Amino acid sequence: MPVGQRKDPFRNFRFLIEIDGIVQAGFSEATIPDSTQDVIEYREGADPPYLRKLPGLAKYGNLTLKWGITDSMELYNWRKLVEDGKVNEARRNIAIILLDDEGNPATRWEFFAAWPSKYDAPDLNAKGNDVAIETLEIVHEGMRRVQ
Repeated sequence: MPVGQRKDPFRNFRFLIEIDGIVQAGFSEATIPDSTQDVIEYREGADPPYLRKLPGLAKYGNLTLKWGITDSMELYNWRKLVEDGKVNEARRNIAIILLDDEGNPATRWEFFAAWPSKYDAPDLNAKGNDVAIETLEIVHEGMRRVQ
């Protein structure tokens, strides 16, 4: 990068979501989960007077998607596969792509062997005028940032 050229951070409101075999547009929110590593403390009798810290299992939080309800049943039917005991059939790979100001892919996170563990229907209120929002919580077996 030339001296004096500034790189601004990407904005969080322009993103795409790819789910194997499911076409759905208009997501209002995607909560990308954290990635953590368990720490195993270890010490042998001849070790110095402090604990060694070794990496343990990697853990990943859940992905949460929110969108305004429409007549599309695709995401609900995906969840229904799990409710019907067809988890292996429900497993999908997912990608979340953050776009730059020109609409080009800038950052990409990929999630593997994902399936919906929770569906939350919208709250309805006759006095309100908000968009009705559906929520899907998705578990997965690994994530990585590839771009």
